[in-house]
Amino acid sequence: MTDREVCITGYGLLSPLGETPAAWWAALNDPAARHARVDEVATPPFPIHTIGDYDLETQVPRPGDRRAMGPMMQFGAYAAGLALDMAGLKGEADLLQRTHMIVASGGGERDLELDRQILEGAPGPDERDAWITAQMADGLRPTLFLAQLPNLFAGNISIVYKVSGSSRTFMGEEAAGADALRIAHRRLTAGQGDIFLVGAAFASERPEIQISYNAGGFLLRGGFADLWSRPDAGICFGAAGAFLVLESRASAETRGAAVRAVLRGVESDRTDRRAGDPAQTARRQLERMVAGPAGAETAVLSGASGAGAATGITAAERTFLEGVAAGAPVRGLAQAVGHAVEAAFLQNVILATVCTERGEVFAPLSPEAAVEAAGAGPIVRALVTGWGHVRGEAMALVEATG
Repeated sequence: MTDREVCITGYGLLSPLGETPAAWWAALNDPAARHARVDEVATPPFPIHTIGDYDLETQVPRPGDRRAMGPMMQFGAYAAGLALDMAGLKGEADLLQRTHMIVASGGGERDLELDRQILEGAPGPDERDAWITAQMADGLRPTLFLAQLPNLFAGNISIVYKVSGSSRTFMGEEAAGADALRIAHRRLTAGQGDIFLVGAAFASERPEIQISYNAGGFLLRGGFADLWSRPDAGICFGAAGAFLVLESRASAETRGAAVRAVLRGVESDRTDRRAGDPAQTARRQLERMVAGPAGAETAVLSGASGAGAATGITAAERTFLEGVAAGAPVRGLAQAVGHAVEAAFLQNVILATVCTERGEVFAPLSPEAAVEAAGAGPIVRALVTGWGHVRGEAMALVEATG
C-alpha cells in the first residue's frame, strides 16, 4: 500500500454556467446571467436549469458517434473531451492506453418521439405485438437499454477518445458520482494506476425522470425559489456533464502537465437518515480527511439538493454547515446550477478546483441566507459536501498546489 498525492491535471464542465472557467466565474458572480438559464416553461410546472448552445462536433466529430448518444451522453462526452484537452491527453495514444476510466450515470434515456409514434400508430390487438416489436428494433438507439446505460456511456467515451485502460461504472443517483471519484482517488493513492478519467452527466429535461421524482415529493413546483428557503419539495434539476483527470504527482511531472489542484481526500457513506445520522457521518468524514472546522481560508461548496429545504435533509445540511463552517464562505451551488444528481458532486469539485486556482471564492449565491453570510477573503482550500436527496453523504477536500 502506497500513499501518493492525487493531482487534478484536467477538468471539463458543461453546465448552465457555460463551458469555460471564465464563463463559469462570470455567471457565478452575476445573478441575472444565472437566472437566464432557469427555464420555467419547458417542463411545467417544474423549473429547470438548462445548458445553452454548444458545438458537440468540436469534441465528437463523427456523425455516427453523435447519433448514438442522447442528450445526457452528449453532455458527458463533451465534458470528457474538455478535461482530456486541458490535461494534455487528447490524441496521446500511449497515455490514453494507460488512462483508466470511472463514470457514473442514471438509467437509460427515453426516445420521446419514438414513444409518441408508437402510442399514436399502434394497430389493433391482433397485429399490435409484432408491430411494436418492429418499431423497437428499427427505432431505438443502443443507449435505450436501461440497465446498461453507464456501461454504454463509458464505452462511447472510450470509442471517441481512445481511452483504453480499465473501465468501471456506477449507477445510483448522487452516491454514484461521489463513489466514482472516491474509487479513483483510492486507486491512485494505492498505486493502482497513474491517470484516471472520472466523470458523470445528467440531463434535466427528461419527463420520465421528473414524473418519478415528483411522485416521491422531491421537485420544486410553480417557479424558481432560493435554495435555502424552498419547501421540502425543493429540487430544481440542472443539466451537466462533468469530468476530471486525476493523476499521480510523479506522472504529471514526468510529462510536464500542469497541476491544477490537489485532491486531498474523498469520502462517501450512506445512512438510513435517522435523526442525526447525516451530520454524524459528515463529522466522521471531516476527521478521516484530517479537516477540522472550516475557517476563513476554506471555501465550502455545498451540494445540498434542495430536497427537504424546510424540515428535511437540506435543512439538516444547512444546520451542520452553520456549525462547522461558521467562519467560512459557504455557497449552495444548486442555487446557481440546479441539482445534477449523479453529476452534482463532480461538478462541484470542479468548481472548487477553480476557486483554489484563483485563490478566491465567488460572491454569495443566496445573500439573504444566514449560512452564506460569512465574508470571503483569500482561500487555499475548498471543502465540497453533498447530501443526497434520499441517501448518500459525501465530502471532498481540494487544496491549492502551493
